[in-house]
This record gives sequence, structure tokens and C-alpha cells, in this order.
Amino acid sequence: MAFITTKSLPRRTVLRGLGATLALPFLDSMVPAFSLRGLANGKPAHRFQTFYVPNGMAMEYWSPKTEGAKFDLPPILEPLAPFQDQMLVLSGLKASWNYIHAGASGSFLTGTPRGGRNEVEIIADVSMDQLLARQFAKETQLGSLEVAMDAPANAGACTGNLSCAYTHTISWRSATQPLPMEYNPRAVFEKLFGDTGSTDRRAREARLRQHKSILDSVTEKLAGLKRELGPQDQLKVNEYSESIRDIERRIQKAEEQSDLEIPTLEQPQGVPPVFEDHLALMLDLQLLALQSDLTRVISFMISKEQSARPYPQIGVPEAHHPLSHHGDVPELIAHMSKINRYHTQLFSQYLAKLRATPDGDGSLLDHMTILYGSGISNSNRHAGDNLPILIMGGGAGRLKGGRHLVYNDQPTMANLLVTLMDKLDVPVEHIGGSTGKLPIDTLSGM
Repeated sequence: MAFITTKSLPRRTVLRGLGATLALPFLDSMVPAFSLRGLANGKPAHRFQTFYVPNGMAMEYWSPKTEGAKFDLPPILEPLAPFQDQMLVLSGLKASWNYIHAGASGSFLTGTPRGGRNEVEIIADVSMDQLLARQFAKETQLGSLEVAMDAPANAGACTGNLSCAYTHTISWRSATQPLPMEYNPRAVFEKLFGDTGSTDRRAREARLRQHKSILDSVTEKLAGLKRELGPQDQLKVNEYSESIRDIERRIQKAEEQSDLEIPTLEQPQGVPPVFEDHLALMLDLQLLALQSDLTRVISFMISKEQSARPYPQIGVPEAHHPLSHHGDVPELIAHMSKINRYHTQLFSQYLAKLRATPDGDGSLLDHMTILYGSGISNSNRHAGDNLPILIMGGGAGRLKGGRHLVYNDQPTMANLLVTLMDKLDVPVEHIGGSTGKLPIDTLSGM
């Protein structure tokens, strides 16, 4: 049962300090405010996140052998075993735009059936995350957050002589406006908590020179607020504050390491030189953004399409993209599967943090719908059929997990996007080239 004090806080309570705005996580003392306002009977918000993985999948190691409930997890999905009860594996979906790497990421959230024909013609559709952002922005500080592990490049040709916009982002504000994905943790941190009013480099550098912690700037206000909260809420605020403090420290350390170890113009401050350190920071920032309800929509790319990142730390020295064209050589497919499995291991660690983060009467994971997958299946031939797709999370009670659904009529990803919009209570008639909704509430597909 929630501990409710006489102190009733608005859901969007923020503490402002010098150059900082600190939003608070969902607290028990906010429940009366919710009830008074008639918002979902005090229930936490439903949030959406995309977790995109590039270069296709070793499908032999991904696809479950049985349909329905209580299916056995194949090797790539085994790291997600603790979350199988909140997992939907969808087989049989095809890409809306099957055009090598550009179509894979370019249509993943837009459902567009076609794109441009050269590097300067940029055409897609409004992506699902941005349709949600338009609605959820009425309640949050940020409509959406777009983050990635690779530097953005929304100009020039990257694949098939088409614009790099298709491979470097999955978010589109309009049919002709791809959104850049931010990969610098410092920039993400300031977008969430800073108050410079500008992303201009000089403004950000001035903020850094202040050497003022976000928490230090709101210390007195935070202490005053905690005196008015119940014990459980005080504990939540303390844990949340420690998370922010830890991220501040890690970003500062990363900037020091960047200056010392990689003094190059291409390496901006704030990006740790080690992939796992960088990823951990980016995921923790996303966790904070969701926990504090700064946004309810996040799009994340663990790598861009055609990523050549090697993974020697797991025994795969080959570059990812060249390895994905394995020529059906079993040994190379096995190596490819190790990268795919490593991605689900890292994803599993993030899910564990979401599940461990209280949110109302459950956890953040309970109140989230997470779309995980790739816009390519068999990477050797850039296949756009039978895409590797997962839906994770409790969906705020709107999703029933623990099932493998197979769709035999090959509906497109666009149909899934329309279906998820309905589950998030933002119904739309169509997205991209969609032709209807998918049945995901029954044990069988179609």
C-alpha cells in the first residue's frame, strides 16, 4: 500500500537552481494530486521506448522453435529469461521498405514503403515515436528523447547512394525532417537537467566552467521538500539523487579521460572511450528521464546500420557489418550470433534496472512498452521478411507477455506500429503504408 502523507505534490513538481531544473520521480505523495485531477486514478504514465539493433540477425539463433506460451528461448534470447513473462516474440513481420540498410532503419518506426532516390532526396513519414511525442508533450518537459551510440551524420550518402539520414536515425518529425540522435552523454544530461537555453557549444562550455553540480544548485530546496515527505518518499528521492550524482561523476570522469586519452577533434567531450562505459551512461540517462517523467518517449540505437564496430571483448574481432555478410558460413554465423546475444545481454541489464525502479504500484518496466529489434532479418541477403522483433514490458496492463506469435500472412512493421499506438491510447488510422492492426492479444497470429 502506498504511504500517503498530507503533503500533496503535483506530478510535474520541479526544483529550480542555478542553471538547472530537477524533476522528481513518481512519489507516493503525488497520488492524491493525481486523484484530485482525475488522472488515471493515480496510476503512473504509460511509456514507450525503442531499442534498435543494426545489421540484421543470425536468425538460426534467434527464432523460437515453438509457438504460443511457454516457448523455449533460443540462444540469442536466453539472456532475457528473467523477463520472459513480459516478452512477446513476433515472427513473420516484414519490413515496410525493404531496401538494404537504408530501408531497415528508415522504415522501422515510420512504416514508410519507400524513401528518396538519391542522397539529397529525403522522404519517409512521421515516425511512431514522434506521433506519441505530440500527444505526451502535453504532460512532460520533453516530448521525446533520441539517443544513439554513434555520431550523427544526416547528410551525404551512406548506403545505396541514399542519404545517411536513413541509417543514422529512426526518428522523423515529418516526412522530410529526420531527427538527429544525440550520442554525447553530456549533451543528453544538459538536455534533461540543464537550463542553458541553448545547445550552442559556447553556451554549453560556459555551463561546464561553472563547475556547479545539478544537485548542489538545488540542495536547499531539495532538503526543504524532503522534510515534508513521508519516509518512503524520502528514500525514493535519496536514491534518485544518488543516481544523478553518480552520472554527473561519470560524465566528468569521461571528459577527463577524453582529454587525456583521445585528444582528437572527432572525439567530443563526454563520450567515454570504452563502449560499455558509454552505453551504461546512455542507458542510465534514459532511466532517469523516464523515472522523473521528463519524457515518456525514447528512441535508442545501440549502433547505426552498417556499423563496423568490432567486439573483441566477447571474442569477435571482426567488424560487425562485414561479419553480417557471412556467406552462410556456419562459423561466421556463430560469431554473428555472439554479437546479437551480447546486445540482448546488455539490454537485459537495462531491463533489470527498469524492473528495480518503483513506479506507483509497480515498476517502470511494468508501465512500459519497449520495441526491440532490427529492420533486417537474414543479414547476408539484407532480408526484409520475418524480422526479429520483441515487445517487452508490462505495457501498463495492456500487454500479455510470455508468448511467441507467428504471423503467416506477412503483415508489415507498419501494422505493428498502428497496433502499438492503440495500446498506448493514442490511436491513429495509419502509419506509413499500414493496412490494419495486428492481433497480439491472442495466442496465435494469423
